[in-house]
Amino acid sequence: MREWSGWVAAVAGASMLWLAGCTVGPDYDATGMDLPEAWPEHALLSPEETEHWLDWWTHFGDADLNHVVSLALADNPDVQLQIARVSEARARLGFARADRLPSLSAQGDAARERQSGASFPVPGFGGVRNAFSVTGVLSYELDLWGRVARQQEAARALLAQTTFGRDAVRLQVITDVVATYVNLRTAQRELDIMAQTLASRERAVEIEQMRRDAGESDELTLRQAEAELEGLRVRLPMQRQLVHELEGALAVLLGLTPAQLMSALDFGDGDLSDILLPQAVPAVLPSALLQRRPDVRAAEAELMAATAQIGVSQAARLPQVNLSAFIGSAAIESSDLFTSEAETWGVGASVVAPLVDFGRRRANVDAARAVREQAEIQYRATALVAFNEVRDALSLYDTSLERTAAAERQVSALRRTRDVARMRYDEGFVDFITLLDAERGLLDAELARAQVRRDQLVATAGLFKALGGGWSDDASMEEVMVPPGAAAGE
Repeated sequence: MREWSGWVAAVAGASMLWLAGCTVGPDYDATGMDLPEAWPEHALLSPEETEHWLDWWTHFGDADLNHVVSLALADNPDVQLQIARVSEARARLGFARADRLPSLSAQGDAARERQSGASFPVPGFGGVRNAFSVTGVLSYELDLWGRVARQQEAARALLAQTTFGRDAVRLQVITDVVATYVNLRTAQRELDIMAQTLASRERAVEIEQMRRDAGESDELTLRQAEAELEGLRVRLPMQRQLVHELEGALAVLLGLTPAQLMSALDFGDGDLSDILLPQAVPAVLPSALLQRRPDVRAAEAELMAATAQIGVSQAARLPQVNLSAFIGSAAIESSDLFTSEAETWGVGASVVAPLVDFGRRRANVDAARAVREQAEIQYRATALVAFNEVRDALSLYDTSLERTAAAERQVSALRRTRDVARMRYDEGFVDFITLLDAERGLLDAELARAQVRRDQLVATAGLFKALGGGWSDDASMEEVMVPPGAAAGE
């Protein structure tokens, strides 16, 4: 017994040492790309200042925003779906790892049967008898060509792909939450501005009505004041509807239940002016973007898996060697089991080699190569889109900084204009139309300033997304990635 078990162990050990040099199929080689040396000039922080930017949305300084982001990361359906997919890929990797190890199974049989005495020449052989057996079976496939190793390599790459896919969805959800929250706060701020202006317009109509009754103003001025008032009243319901729609959009991102969605929603009492405007964001070199963007990493992992699948399909065209061994006990009485006379054992090996399959396996190899070519094209396209998104995000970010400063100056100038117009109107030097024009200009400028502030916040969030999110070493990435060909020799 010890002899055959030692022989099997020796053969298995020798084969494991030989596998690394016999793995068929190409190893993954990182695809080279022509990358710029630096981004266009913009306001970015130095690498030393990027240490504490993992949770980048917290730098907006808004507690309500931090709260809704944490809710989204916990309950957003898209994030939960990606987490489940990562669990599935991790389980498949575990299966691929186990597939490289021997398989040990046990079998027990008990039977009672009657044999025909007429069919055997030995007297007394027929009759009813029992049969009992207990057997342990060890089977192992010698991975001579690295098929199983390549399968494990592909499974590891697919786990990386789902992990990076999860990170990409997580980053997209955070960006969407920040943008929707900022849009909601902007819509609420615009509603407040309109409500305040409405009260001012209502008071203006009352004053013009009294002046008209006193003969100090004409009917045209009164009707113009009423028209401005009613025009603002037309805009208010539309603005309230916008606030309502944005609340619903944010609720969906947070993964609220239908009951919570239909009930009164409270996303905090913050104001748009409470949100800080970062004047710079952390820097990242163009060459590092390929390692920072989770969608690019996911596309690369898909390319790695497709490369490994070529080796799997090529190994399927070569002979397959299987080792087997069993040890057990068989007797016609259960009390005789596990005695020396009842012992059974055996060792064996089998070789299965394809002979004629009319090109099926060759077609599988060709298909695997075509899939890899598609994956490489997709990887390059994803990287190209990523660089274009950074380019556009940098431009939008810098433009929003300029627009914010200009909007502040415009509101300040129009507020002074309105104050002067009101003072001169009260003194009787200008008519009501002049004051009305000044107030209308100030209203439009305040609404525009709110929108510009919103655009800058959204542009900042978009730039973070384009650059790959937070600035920190991601242990989960290192956990699932391996050097090319490492899985075949581990």
